[in-house]
Amino acid sequence: MAGPREKWNSRLGFIMATVGSAIGLGNIWRFPTAVGQSGGGVFLFIYLLIILIIGIPLMIGELTIGRRGQSNIVNVFKKIKPTRPWWLIGVLGVVTGLIILSFYSVIAGWSLSYIYKFSSGLFRTAEAAQAEEIFSSFVSHPWLPLFWQMLFIILTAAIVIKGIRRGIEKASTTLMPLMFILLFLLLFRSLTLEGAVTGLWWFLKPDLSAVNLGIILGALGQVFFSLSLGMGAIITYGSYLSRDDNIPESSFIISSLDLGIAVLAGLIIIPAVFAFDLEPGTGPPLIFITLPLVFAAIPAGDLFGALFFLLLSIAALTSAISILEVVVATFKDIFQQTRKKSSVIAAFLVFLLGVPSSLSMGILDDFLLLGFPFLEFVDFLSAIILLPLIGLLTALFLGWVWTPEKSLVEIEQHGVKFKLWKPWSIILKYILPLALAYILISGIAA
Repeated sequence: MAGPREKWNSRLGFIMATVGSAIGLGNIWRFPTAVGQSGGGVFLFIYLLIILIIGIPLMIGELTIGRRGQSNIVNVFKKIKPTRPWWLIGVLGVVTGLIILSFYSVIAGWSLSYIYKFSSGLFRTAEAAQAEEIFSSFVSHPWLPLFWQMLFIILTAAIVIKGIRRGIEKASTTLMPLMFILLFLLLFRSLTLEGAVTGLWWFLKPDLSAVNLGIILGALGQVFFSLSLGMGAIITYGSYLSRDDNIPESSFIISSLDLGIAVLAGLIIIPAVFAFDLEPGTGPPLIFITLPLVFAAIPAGDLFGALFFLLLSIAALTSAISILEVVVATFKDIFQQTRKKSSVIAAFLVFLLGVPSSLSMGILDDFLLLGFPFLEFVDFLSAIILLPLIGLLTALFLGWVWTPEKSLVEIEQHGVKFKLWKPWSIILKYILPLALAYILISGIAA
């Protein structure tokens, strides 16, 4: 019932889909928030270093594993190393994907609702107290956020049901150009605001004396979250690659575009916040309370507000389809179910798991895990523990079990040459495991 393995229709389609996976709430919502909370340019500098040292090498490795295994995230490890339980990395990846998408879909639902709120003129004359009341009354409502979360999950599942070429690839090649248009439109509006230059300078100028473990941990979690590493999406997308695709080159293009979008999001949000003398480090309220105040104070604010949350929702959707595809591909292959049935089951599981995250903003706000509200707990669990853990195990698998030499054979097919193979192999075997082990232990201890 699973049928033959699907393939991308074109390299452009693969890159657009993988960039779409990488560019999500992690870039548009989470990155500017992390920058605001971490003192501006210093976070951007650390983030860039981690992408170069950890992000790109690990993405090359994950794509290579996926293409070599030509199966779901569990079976790829079984195919490459059938005599050892390394397939448990895949199981952990599926579980992590479900956890991430459960709270991710809640926040994406908020974003969808804000398109409607701006379109209806709700923020037209809003002041600080009103913007805060609109947000808090919405997220604390017992069922309204669940409706928007369910709507977002239905949109996601509807695309995944159609498969790789007619669903994910077609949606990505349509939505990504629209996302770029919206980004540059909003960027122009933000940078033309009076006082935006102060925020621009604060965002781009790093104060290296401010570097601390918290900023490093935050940047690492952001890189994993942003590039979709450790959650099975890159391995799953890699399994649909043809043998003549240039994996190192594609990894560099995808990571560069992801970094560029994150910087563009920062250039849209941070200067706008500074232009109105607001606080850039307020966390999620930066997007759902502070930014609506900015839009309310500028001409055609309803339009720009609706466009911004449309941008945020598209980014969330392109990432969500990649995470849901991890679960669907695994269910489809292992349980020999149709894509449609696997998609419906996976979507239903995501919705159920997301209910506590949604309710933690309201009727379950007193329920804490390790001192965190439920939504913040699953965010911490995934970004600080599960993703680095899966990254560490994947690096060990690539560096010491499958070995870089065997990976190179898979990478260098149809005339592809990996000129940076030697430094990549050193990073895989030594730098990645040590760095990720240290950061994982530090994150747990913090």
